[in-house]
Amino acid sequence: MHLANLSIVEALQSLRTSENGLPSAEAARRLREYGENRLAELGGEPEWRRLAKEFSHFFALILWVAAALAFFAESRSPGEGMWQLGAAIIAVILINGAFSYWQEYRAEKAIDALRKLLPQVVKVMRDGQLTTVSGEQLVPGDVILLEAGDNVPADCRLIVGNNVRVNASTITGESLPKARNAEQGGEMGLLETRNVLLAGTSLVSGDGRALVFATGMHTEFGKIAHLTQTADKTTSHLQLEIARLSRLVAVFATALGVLFFAVGVFLGMPFWANLMFAIGIIVANVPEGLLPTVTLSLAMATQRMARRNALVRHLPAVETLGSTTVICSDKTGTLTQNQMAVRDVCLNGRLYDGKPPIDEPGMPHLLRNAASCHSLKQGVREGKTVWLGDPMELALYEFASQSVFSDMVVTGELPFDSDRRRMSVVVERGAERWLYCKGAPEAVMPLCDAIEADGREVSFDKHGRHHLVEAQQQMADSGLRVLAFAYRRLGPGEDPREAGMVLSGLVGLYDPPRPEVPEAIARCRSAGIKVIMVTGDHPHTALAIAREIGLVRSDKNRNGERPRVVLGESLRRMSRAQLQTALDSPEIIFARVTAEQKMLVVNALKNKGEIVAVTGDGVNDAPALKSAHIGIAMGLAGTDVAKSAADMILLDDNFASIVNAVEEGRAVFENIRKFMTYILTSNIPEIVPYLAYVLLRVPLPLTIIQILAVDLGTDMLPALALGAERPDPDVMRQPPRRPEERLLSWPLVARAYLWLGPLQAVMSLGAFFFVLQVAGWQYGTMLDMRDPLYLQATTACLAAIVVAQVVNVFLCRHPRETALSFHVAGNRLLLLGLAAEIALLLLIVFSSAGNWLFATQAFPAGVWVLLVALALAFGVFEEVRKFVVRRWVRGHNW
Repeated sequence: MHLANLSIVEALQSLRTSENGLPSAEAARRLREYGENRLAELGGEPEWRRLAKEFSHFFALILWVAAALAFFAESRSPGEGMWQLGAAIIAVILINGAFSYWQEYRAEKAIDALRKLLPQVVKVMRDGQLTTVSGEQLVPGDVILLEAGDNVPADCRLIVGNNVRVNASTITGESLPKARNAEQGGEMGLLETRNVLLAGTSLVSGDGRALVFATGMHTEFGKIAHLTQTADKTTSHLQLEIARLSRLVAVFATALGVLFFAVGVFLGMPFWANLMFAIGIIVANVPEGLLPTVTLSLAMATQRMARRNALVRHLPAVETLGSTTVICSDKTGTLTQNQMAVRDVCLNGRLYDGKPPIDEPGMPHLLRNAASCHSLKQGVREGKTVWLGDPMELALYEFASQSVFSDMVVTGELPFDSDRRRMSVVVERGAERWLYCKGAPEAVMPLCDAIEADGREVSFDKHGRHHLVEAQQQMADSGLRVLAFAYRRLGPGEDPREAGMVLSGLVGLYDPPRPEVPEAIARCRSAGIKVIMVTGDHPHTALAIAREIGLVRSDKNRNGERPRVVLGESLRRMSRAQLQTALDSPEIIFARVTAEQKMLVVNALKNKGEIVAVTGDGVNDAPALKSAHIGIAMGLAGTDVAKSAADMILLDDNFASIVNAVEEGRAVFENIRKFMTYILTSNIPEIVPYLAYVLLRVPLPLTIIQILAVDLGTDMLPALALGAERPDPDVMRQPPRRPEERLLSWPLVARAYLWLGPLQAVMSLGAFFFVLQVAGWQYGTMLDMRDPLYLQATTACLAAIVVAQVVNVFLCRHPRETALSFHVAGNRLLLLGLAAEIALLLLIVFSSAGNWLFATQAFPAGVWVLLVALALAFGVFEEVRKFVVRRWVRGHNW
């Protein structure tokens, strides 16, 4: 039998201790046996290994192979720029890996954050004397002293308690403080047992002594820490798609290299020349600039989100958020403000929605009661004197602060008791003495003989009691915490007795929702995102808040189904199939759930194929935050544990910021597709010159180092600009993207490789041969690589690709809509990217350094006219294709 269910004497005996505590020698022995009272850290992955992963994922391996092939080719055929290509590829790998590691650097801080919640020094009885020890030195059997404001250092059982109330929201998620006493408990869980204090909670009022029975990882706190450590983090959709893209690139590049090596053998090319040609094909097909562009694009998206109060800790989470289909939200502190407030008042037999007028009959006694009947204490916070204590009493004091009662002096108190469920104070007002009482209605109303009605004290008869009970039930059904207030005038020298009192009225308190939440919920609904409340709070409270914020819109939905409220105990008994079936309900709320049960909900949704985002701020939310596809923690009210487990942190604790982040996340996926189209397009005009070189027996129109100038030079900034495109205005009026939808889709591949790329290839080869023909070149004549004519021709080929890409960046802003429908001013980075692209091209063509590095030479000025004309023709062809596609789509009503 758990010691919570034993008497105090039996509990002490079961741990072989006494109210005077343990002898120091025995405490030292137990410390060796049980270990320190701290949370053990699971063996984490070494930092060097995490860093190494950034350089050894599949796409990086492809680049390593490409670099190795480039160096090998340089060793066999020096002077063709292959060593520069290999060095550049290695630089890309190293810079991108280091940048990714820095962006996603997150040593597991959840356990360190948990430690911060545990007190550093504890008052403990040792050898019959009161002393202080480090919280890590506590052992089972220790007797500790606690008072208001203290954090509980270990799981313990109260053996002496005076008006103890505990804030357990970090463990249970419930906003209201819970009363605790030293009496023997019944058969119930530790979270509900009234004589148990759990590690990580805190005393908001009272004081007492407690017997430690669990420390470190054996506490309920430790179990949550273990769940947080062992919860697997889901691989994001973007990570899976990048891995798939890497495999496709590897297969495609290798297949082409092997194919054209075979063609070279068939044509009788020398072995080494043929091999170098095949290596060139393979390297040309590897989009070296894609990896850093994706990384930088995601980093830029995180900066935009940060400006909208959403701090993203892990880069792939940006895109994952955009595909979210379900948000599981905690209530306390996330949908609500996590501070109590008075909402309804029942006075003079009437129920007021809000505060009654100050001059309403009966208000003076009610306000004097609220202002004096409390156990608040004054303290200093941020240099200011403030009231500290139970949030409910703070709300009542704030409610009473609309009047000033300088004539009251509290001279006595009957403290709150969990059996009496009420407290009273004796107040002197001049020569008068009054007893003011507040507490649970069922504990206060039976002690009242009269009720104040419109300034008169009338008999509190059966009819009046029935009316008040109905009002109480109505308030409770609205999710309010209801308290009754009563008073009694005391005669000279009369002892205070809680009997024969006059009932003032009832007050309903609640944790109000954040004002921005209803609109955010509505936007989620229009975006096809389902929001599910998962809370440790009371089901009545949860349902009332859900109705107020629009999460539950009526008693019945369009199918005649009532909102479904599932309690944690019922959830625990559900089979996997039952839980997944329950989640099909259009409106569902989970109440009274534990951390483990919250994880069950998250995993069930994942099994249903949903992309799950989980919001939360407490310790109890951390395991689910880590288990979800994306965890969202509150930045202001959230615990360090929740922040450490989350992928994204709301800097303003505003649920509405999630919607803004979803909007940005949805834009990211489309923007990646835009710059992938842009980058992959230039692959074809980089490959075709090699084919022409082998098949047509012409000089090589584009060198390896010039390919590098495009992939890691001119293409980079315009591609980044496409990654910074603003979200489409209608993006939040569309359903979430299907999980099976591919990043590299067949339409994208067809557009880049079968249409835009071939057009650019024709354009670039046309410029190459135009320069040769104007100079009198004859077909079949091979040119020396240092010949000025050859240098001018390859430069024209390179310039044609770059000029075409200048036009292509506008074409890639949308796969169907005309480029003319988008304003350039809407994306300032686009103009910067184009300016940089053109400037880099001019440096390559006209500067001596560019000529030396990229083996180029300025061509005749008339060629520029041809390049511009070809680029415009390229744009016209694509606009015609878009027009045909738009007409076809509209004709089929898509």
